[in-house]
Parts: sequence; structure tokens; C-alpha cells
Amino acid sequence: MTGVMTAEMTIWDRQYECMPREQLRELQLQRLQQTLRRVYAQVPCYQNKFRDLGVEPGDIRSSEDLRHLPFTTKEDLRLNYPYGMFAVPMREVVRIHSSSGTTGKPTVVGYTRNDIRVWSNLVARFMTAAGVTADDIVHIAFGYGLFTGAFGLHYGSEEIGASVIPISSGNTDKQLMIMQDYRSTALVCTPSYALTLADRMQQKGIAPEALALKYGLFGGEPWSEEMRREIENRLGLVATDNYGLSEVMGPGVAGECQCQNGMHLFEDHFIAEIIDPETGAVLDAGAEGELVLTSITKEAFPIIRYRTRDITRLDETPCACGRTLVRMMKTSGRSDDMLIIKGVNVFPTQIEEVLFQVEGCQPHYQLVIEREGTLDTLEVQVEVNESIFFDEMKKQRQFVDMLQKRLLSALGVGARVKLVEPSSMPRYEGKASRVIDRRRLVDKK
Repeated sequence: MTGVMTAEMTIWDRQYECMPREQLRELQLQRLQQTLRRVYAQVPCYQNKFRDLGVEPGDIRSSEDLRHLPFTTKEDLRLNYPYGMFAVPMREVVRIHSSSGTTGKPTVVGYTRNDIRVWSNLVARFMTAAGVTADDIVHIAFGYGLFTGAFGLHYGSEEIGASVIPISSGNTDKQLMIMQDYRSTALVCTPSYALTLADRMQQKGIAPEALALKYGLFGGEPWSEEMRREIENRLGLVATDNYGLSEVMGPGVAGECQCQNGMHLFEDHFIAEIIDPETGAVLDAGAEGELVLTSITKEAFPIIRYRTRDITRLDETPCACGRTLVRMMKTSGRSDDMLIIKGVNVFPTQIEEVLFQVEGCQPHYQLVIEREGTLDTLEVQVEVNESIFFDEMKKQRQFVDMLQKRLLSALGVGARVKLVEPSSMPRYEGKASRVIDRRRLVDKK
């Protein structure tokens, strides 16, 4: 079966999720060629990019030929703001979403009625893989609005037949009351907000056993394995990762099964490449680099070789669940979130992994980067429990020295550690903001 997904397909779609890889590549090529013909005819940006490179859709005869096509970047989307990248007339667009636009004009994306059906099915597929069934009550604590996260998980839950609580974000005490009273079994939010909920439960004396939670479906930001274990222990659930971005689909690009061994990427709808973020060269299978995605079934807003800026690697080895789809390993961060400290590349998740392994450190931290003369400095501010924060100075010093040695070993660059008292760090309802980079202020002077 080829072409765009129909509503008759099942959520646990074995036809595609367990398809032999040779057959899957043939399906991808056919769908890719259809998409390329459409964007070449309907999207001036792609028509110009293809012509500049001397490439036409008919030149793409294998998956290897994909590397001859131009990249699409967020700047392309901004230059064609708001609707210049749409491949259908506006009368066929039934939904518009966009990014926050915090760094300039937002990126605007559109969906046809069939795009919404496909989106719902893809989210349902990763939710099913994570264990959610029609018997579950899904508590969605993402913010509803132009952000795609809440709507994507909402549609996916309904596609499964689960009950949905669209509580949105914020008001943590009310979230906990609803979870207790309505017996929510699946929690949807960012991992940072899951920890905020856990902290508030501890303050209010609510034990994990007082909730009915079984599953946590967390996305929207990178998080470490140590953070996963912290969330699972404190909320009494099984935590799975999922991945998406509004420019490509929203949530529904990839998601973990219950094996928790990487996110299955839905290759019947997306083609993934890993490139060197500096040179743009395609890397060999299994190498870590920047993820590039091409959508091959999207109607309103197809996107070709989109540079996600997320750093990851892909694994084609078989999964115990039976799915043959490539697995996308947890992202270590975004290439544009990567910190360069004294010439060393550092991701916040690397620091998080160290802190979460140390007893006494709370799961809340902030990174402060400054420039002293010509040298960059990194300060890691981390909450610690009361017994450490109010301990005698000598023991505090020993604790700080131990943390600094572990960070140096893990990062390859030194960092100062500052202990802060419990509950003094910001708590986040959405994506966490972990980095304060004061070097930019120095550079502007």
C-alpha cells in the first residue's frame, strides 16, 4: 500500500512498523518522489533552491540521491513568513500552528484535514507503543494554543479511545487535585514540569501511591536517563520519551516503546539523515550528528531536509518490541544550545547526568556563563537538600570539591559549583530555561 495514510489503518500499525527495511526504503522513495514533485510545482522557495543547484525532482531515483537536495533552515521559514512555504491553497488549510517566535518572527505551519488525521494517528502510534490504551485517562499538562504539543497528544489520545483531561499548563495544586480525584493514569508534560509536580507532591505530603498514574509521556526538551529514573521513582510511573517539532509535524515524529531503548522514528512518513553540523556532510550509519528530516506525506506544509539542530544518532538494530523502524537515541541537546567553554563543547544534559548521580543534589540547577578577561567561566548552581546546605562549612567544601571533580571528568573543562538552598531555583510549567549566558552582554559593550 502506498500514498498517504487512511483512517482505516490500525494504531499498532504492523504493516509499517514491522515492515522489512528494503520494502520500507521503496515506500519512502515513492512517497518522496511524490512530495518533491508537489513542492517543486507549488512552493517557489523550493523551486528556486532546486534550480540554483541544477536539480529536478526526477533526478532523485534513490534514497542516496536525497543528499543532492538543498537543506531547509528556520531562516527559510522566516523569509517566507507566514504562508510562503505552504503547498496547498489556504482554503485547504484547516489548522495553523506556529513557534513562539522568541528570537524573531515565528515559524508558521499549516495542516490540511488529512494532515490532522495523519498527525492524530502518528501520535496514537507512539502512545500505544508506550502502553496507553482505550482504558486510560490522559492528563495533558502542556499549554494549549499555537504550540503543537497539547493538541497533538490530545488528538492521539482520542484516536486510541482514551479519556482526555485537557487541563493545560500551570496551577500545580489544581493539577494534583485533578490527578487524584479524576484518577489520571497517563501524564503528558515536559520532564521539567514532571519534577515540579513531584516537588509539590512532596511538600503537600502526597505519596505516589495516592495517584493512579501508570505512564508518563514526556517531551519538549532534552532530558537525561538520570532524570528519567528520578521522575519514575518520585511519580511511580513508567516514563517514555517522544520527539517532534512544529516545523515537521509536531509530536508524532518519533516515540519510545516500553523497552525504553530509543525512540522509534516513523519512517513511513519521515526520512531521517544525520549530518556533520559544521560541514553539512551526511555521516555514516550509527554516527552522532545533527538530525535532518524530510516529510514525505505532509500535504499543507511538506518540508525537505530540514535542519533540526538536534544532536542524536540513529540505530537500525532490531528492537525487542518487534518494530523494524530506526530508533532515534535520546538527543544530547541542540547544536544551537551547545555551550562552548574554553573551546570545549558542553551540553546541559551532560551536567544534569552528573548532578542526578550525586545523593543530596536536587533535580534543579542553573548554568551561568560569564567572561572574565578573555576566558569563559562556567558556574553550576545546584539545589541541595537541607542537610547539606546547612551542614558545617568543611563538609560543604568537600561536597563542592567532589562535584567539581566529577564535572571536570565528565565535561573535560572545569566548572565552579555553587550550592543553593532547597526550593530557591525556578520551577517550570513548560520548557526549562537552564542557561544564563552573560558573555553576550560583555560582547555588546
